[in-house]
Amino acid sequence: MKNIAVIGAGTMGNGIAHTFAQSGFNVQLIDISEASLERGLNTIAKNLDRMVAKERITEEDKAETLGNITTFTSIPEGVKNASLVVEAATENVDLKLNIFKQLDEACTADTILASNTSSISITQIAAVTNRPDKVIGMHFMNPVPIMKLVEIIRGYNTSDEVTNTIMELSKKLGKTPTEVNDYPGFVANRILMPMLNEAIETLYNGVAGVEEIDTVMKLGMAHPMGPLQLADFIGLDICLSILNVMYDGFKNPKYAPCPLLVNMVRAGKLGVKSGEGFYDYSESRKAEHVAKQFLK
Repeated sequence: MKNIAVIGAGTMGNGIAHTFAQSGFNVQLIDISEASLERGLNTIAKNLDRMVAKERITEEDKAETLGNITTFTSIPEGVKNASLVVEAATENVDLKLNIFKQLDEACTADTILASNTSSISITQIAAVTNRPDKVIGMHFMNPVPIMKLVEIIRGYNTSDEVTNTIMELSKKLGKTPTEVNDYPGFVANRILMPMLNEAIETLYNGVAGVEEIDTVMKLGMAHPMGPLQLADFIGLDICLSILNVMYDGFKNPKYAPCPLLVNMVRAGKLGVKSGEGFYDYSESRKAEHVAKQFLK
């Protein structure tokens, strides 16, 4: 397995492409526009520059990594000769199903199709293809080049052979793969998202302020980042989407998103990506200033 196609040049897609390319794989990075691909490559180059500055890699390593990436705006062109395709498009079920239908038609019969989805059913995705045994979840963590975990999600029909292949491939990337079964939220988000939602509920109910909630979790629970800051980092729209998937999947009110989260997403306050969430990022991407609406 040498040729890897990655669908989507956004935060997760460019991180996945970076990781494969740095590990010596040929990567075909695919997105709908040249502008998106250029932004993705620029992000990869900047992240490599940081690694060079920290003496984790050399300039030659950087050049080799970038040289391993080729860009495409066409799925049929981009997936030619790919042994594995990793889809990292927006967390939207209809979009993903459409992409997998295209991949199933464009890829050779033995190509493995993986999704980086953080919550959507792999079984549902696989059902739109003619190769459900070769569809699997590869849920990378953000930032991909740094975080070690990859959740490997088995759909109802995913074969043992494909699962073992992807587990071993993840190890070659320097990652720690963990196999989980296909239920809403898998493991990571089934545990994480209710915690983030409860932190938002705590703020919504006036128990404590933004900084106070994050401080309790950082200093009291040894979390490297407070839950409200983490929600901003992930993207409040993504958090809402995952909670909705879990709520729809389990029909359990404990997964229902907090009204404050819903309203913030409706208002376009999405966190770091929009410049404001629970914190104000207009001057820095670090959570240094609480957003005005939450100031006491």
